Amino acid sequence: MTDSQPLPVVRLKPKSNARALRHGYPWAYENEVVADRRTRALAPGTIVRVEDGERNFVAIAAANPHSKLFLRVLDLQDGTAIGAGWLRDKVMAALALRAQLYPEPFYRLVHAEGDGLPGLIIDRFGDALVVQPNAAWIDRLLPQLCDVLRDCLDPGQVVINATGRARKSEGLDNVTRIETGQIDAPVQVPMNGALYPADLTGGQKTGLFFDQRDNHAFAARLVAPGSRVLDVFSHVGGFSMAALAAGAASALAIDASQPALDLARQGAVASGFADRFDTLKSDAFDALAALHEQRAEYDLVVCDPPAFAPSKTVLTKGLRAYERVALMAAPRVARGGYLVLCSCSHAADVSRFGNACMRGIGRAGRRGQLIHTGFAGPDHPMLPQLSENGYLKALFYRLD
Repeated sequence: MTDSQPLPVVRLKPKSNARALRHGYPWAYENEVVADRRTRALAPGTIVRVEDGERNFVAIAAANPHSKLFLRVLDLQDGTAIGAGWLRDKVMAALALRAQLYPEPFYRLVHAEGDGLPGLIIDRFGDALVVQPNAAWIDRLLPQLCDVLRDCLDPGQVVINATGRARKSEGLDNVTRIETGQIDAPVQVPMNGALYPADLTGGQKTGLFFDQRDNHAFAARLVAPGSRVLDVFSHVGGFSMAALAAGAASALAIDASQPALDLARQGAVASGFADRFDTLKSDAFDALAALHEQRAEYDLVVCDPPAFAPSKTVLTKGLRAYERVALMAAPRVARGGYLVLCSCSHAADVSRFGNACMRGIGRAGRRGQLIHTGFAGPDHPMLPQLSENGYLKALFYRLD
């Protein structure tokens, strides 16, 4: 509760799965609640007491009558007050985990449901924080959250990033703003022996994809002296920079975004790799077709495309796109070289994604050994009850 008033009550329908909520599932949909006139009149983000059909306590949750995702579970203890103290406890628990995992303050600090703060993303870039409030309840409590962050971390800069896709479905605006301090240039992020410039106000998502850090590191292990690297859908050159830091002879980063490639170039210069790094602004499929005509070969080829299957409704189409990527990328791998194929589509689980990749590799006339399966790093903890957490997959193949 945010004050001493009793919380509004939202009841689950008799046949809804209250047990799942009690056992840790974080959501209830609109067809699972008794949506009477009083419930429909709740302001988006209202903190409520959830009861089952027999009026027994189930959870403290945030309600949004305007969203199909009607309830987001916040706490399983009856009477819990959702306010600054509760937020502080959650943030400090998340901070303690990251401080144990990472020697430097560059990581995802809060990963939504995985850290018990549904709909909230916070990425830490040294002295700067990028906050993405993707649910109405945390948007309403944003002033309290910012106070907690200032108290716990004393950041020099705080950016409120409103570009998350979920904000539209929650009825929220898309206005990004700087809440604290001033940001004049990209932040240099040290990872895997390289420097990555992160644009905190104009880049994709929060400015950098921390989730791929461990997969960048594994790819770097596959680099031998003289290795040639092709990094397709490169964004700011995450895989390229890690490979160059490991001693690759050259890396070519391909992306459709010139600003992303400009940041990659800045990272290469700052890291001392400029003479071994090149970029190409192009549609990835067009670039792969052109490289096919040139019969170009690389010792390590990485393809990390955007989410081709962001929902189950487009899963079949998305899997065909992943198969096409594998089909076009596999011939670019030298004999005995490595192919890394990634997916950030939660609707395409690792089995479906892997099958699509192997179909593409097979259609290209290649055979592959699957040597490693990577996921998001530990600063992106998964809530085991929520399959959507397992969105990132990286499959590492050695091709004959």
